[in-house]
Amino acid sequence: MKIDRLIGILSVLLQKEKVTAPELAERFEVSRRTINRDIEDLCKAGIPIHTAQGAGGGIHIMEGYRMDRTLLTSKDMQMILAGLRSLDSVSGSHYYGQLMEKLKVGSSCFVSGRDTILIDLSSWYKESLAPKIEIIQSAIEERQLLSFRYYGPNGEGGREIEPYYLIFKWSSWYVWGWCLKQRDFRLFKLNRLEELKKSAAVFHPREVPLPDLPDEKIFPGEIKVKALFEPDMKWRLVEEFGMHCFTETEDKKLLFTVGYKDVEHLIGWLLTFGSKVKVLEPVEIKDGLRNIAESIRNLYKEE
Repeated sequence: MKIDRLIGILSVLLQKEKVTAPELAERFEVSRRTINRDIEDLCKAGIPIHTAQGAGGGIHIMEGYRMDRTLLTSKDMQMILAGLRSLDSVSGSHYYGQLMEKLKVGSSCFVSGRDTILIDLSSWYKESLAPKIEIIQSAIEERQLLSFRYYGPNGEGGREIEPYYLIFKWSSWYVWGWCLKQRDFRLFKLNRLEELKKSAAVFHPREVPLPDLPDEKIFPGEIKVKALFEPDMKWRLVEEFGMHCFTETEDKKLLFTVGYKDVEHLIGWLLTFGSKVKVLEPVEIKDGLRNIAESIRNLYKEE
């Protein structure tokens, strides 16, 4: 839409000292003639835009001009405030709350009606997460090394990393950074790290790939599971895996098929269903459940 393009061009001009018509044409995927017409329309709207031809020329807004009103619409502001509110739910400081107040004061005429999107990223671990998030944010901004003790499936140990990204995914918080021990980029779950400290040492930022985190890469399905669930467990399967993870049998039971990587996690998850699930395959999972059930029986038998 033309109005969106005009707002986009104005945003570019407010951020850059000078830009050329070919650059704008390429950015907005239109012709130079269209850009020239857009500039004329902006001038007619009262925006003091100056254009100069030849070497060193270009398009710019006259020096000293400032926009009195935000370019954001009411819907834009609602989305921004919803995002800030979600970050404030896990923040250990009042920064995001203060930022929301600043935006509301400066854009009161654009914020209308009640909030329609409420996002809470906090969890049962908010008290321990907030200080970690604050330390990691500070370390990322100041390019300081982080050290911590990490508890993983293969044991525990000290780690030191160059932190680059805080990530919220799979309902948990992670830090993505260069691990000095592994000499590679690694993802660390915040709930599994303790004794988190910023080092006085400052690191020189390296070329950082954006985290490539598809579910199948982090949790590849190496264990093919087939199990029968009772009908009243449908809500949990839908919630955790979606409607396509099972098919209904003639007797209304749910034939569940999915791929898992971690045996321990899988067995622990299946145990939460008690007698509401019967594993059909693989055999090692059936044996694992049987052994645990026998151990529990013996534990209480001794009493």
